[in-house]
Amino acid sequence: MTDGSSFFGDLLGTVAERGRSLLDIGRERRPSGAMRAAGIATLCERLLSGRGEASGVALAREILLVYRELKIGERIAFFEALGRDFGPDEARLAAAIAAAAAEPESGVIAELHAASEPRRQELIRRLNLAPGATAELVAMRADLLDVLSRRRDLAEVDRDFTHLFASWFNRGFLVLRRIDWSTPANVLEKIIRYEAVHEIRDWNDLRARVDSPDRRCYAFFHPAMVDEPLIFVEVALTRDLPDAIAPILSTARVPLDPRKAKTAVFYSISNCQRGLGGVSFGNFLIKQVVEEISREFPGLTHFVTLSPVPTFRAWLEEEQANLESSVLTGDDRKVLMLLDEDAPPDAEKQAKLLPVINALAARFLLTVRTSKGRPVDPVARFHLGNGARLERINPFGDVSPRGIKQAAGLMVNYRYVLEDIERNHEVFFDKGEIVASQPVRKLLRAAPRPRPVSVEEVSG
Repeated sequence: MTDGSSFFGDLLGTVAERGRSLLDIGRERRPSGAMRAAGIATLCERLLSGRGEASGVALAREILLVYRELKIGERIAFFEALGRDFGPDEARLAAAIAAAAAEPESGVIAELHAASEPRRQELIRRLNLAPGATAELVAMRADLLDVLSRRRDLAEVDRDFTHLFASWFNRGFLVLRRIDWSTPANVLEKIIRYEAVHEIRDWNDLRARVDSPDRRCYAFFHPAMVDEPLIFVEVALTRDLPDAIAPILSTARVPLDPRKAKTAVFYSISNCQRGLGGVSFGNFLIKQVVEEISREFPGLTHFVTLSPVPTFRAWLEEEQANLESSVLTGDDRKVLMLLDEDAPPDAEKQAKLLPVINALAARFLLTVRTSKGRPVDPVARFHLGNGARLERINPFGDVSPRGIKQAAGLMVNYRYVLEDIERNHEVFFDKGEIVASQPVRKLLRAAPRPRPVSVEEVSG
């Protein structure tokens, strides 16, 4: 895969250089400052005007080189130009609408569909002709996402990036590769850098995760981004369902003979490319890894996660601050005062907190929803949307400073049962139902009936 992609990249580079000489574009002639922000839009118009292939490749590369040198404000101005000047061709669209109203034949409808497409989609396609352009465009969208929260007027531009990326990064184009100690060092370095759930401390820590006989790591790659993992998952092979992350991450543990393992634990899933946010391939990753690892170890019978609940602590604090909360009782409030900001509670405090955390975690995961009717927690949305079942709640499964700060130490197991995945996925998206094990549902029913309390009662 690497040799073929390298050859193709070199070929495109040669074509681009020939096109550069035709266009007489050189770095010494590139404008600077505010002129760059306006000039790049002019270059984009030239790219869309329909030149020869060689000059088009060169112009696409020139645009990406200019973009790379823009400052933040200039990049925003460029995105504004994409939104303002590169929408649908209004004259062509009006003519297509009139023609479709007069005579809605298949050819006319096809023209209406083509005319309604924003010009920036074709621009992005042509930019992708340049060598290494796919990675550059993914990085460009990451820049767009950085400003989108305060510039909602750029949402249409983002939708066009997302639309194209959904096709370019279709599962059919992705390649699953196992990451082990023989993987090239530049890729291993990226695994360390992109790990988003449980920090990889050093190379010894990485080796324990990818080179132990009872550990596996798999990543999706795209042929246009050969050495850039898109998403990766770390897997631990264990006998039983784990309830804490520390034993899994310990570099001092004694490795298990993988032939004796009954459970495959997906304990960390990290998206690597911010610019691909919203382009879903995590569900394909899990399903394919299950297939791969089942072929290697047919004795595996359980496929589960050990997942963080990164929004649980914030929800708890909101309920604690609300004296009219319909969730917390006065007793709950007093027990929750045993939670420290970032230090794990000792064994005595854990014993008192355990039933309260269990009940509140079940309530949070099973009943607290967004305005769209989905679970508030993003990790829950991911696994439940992929067809997993909420299997078990593990208070104090992660007592690291980060685990305490984000989730009061809470972790959960989601279970993937291959024959149930499609049904679970459908009831989640069609009916908004969360599939959970009976023990988890019992925790919800056991939650005490809440009542409002006074400040005096809380302070006791």
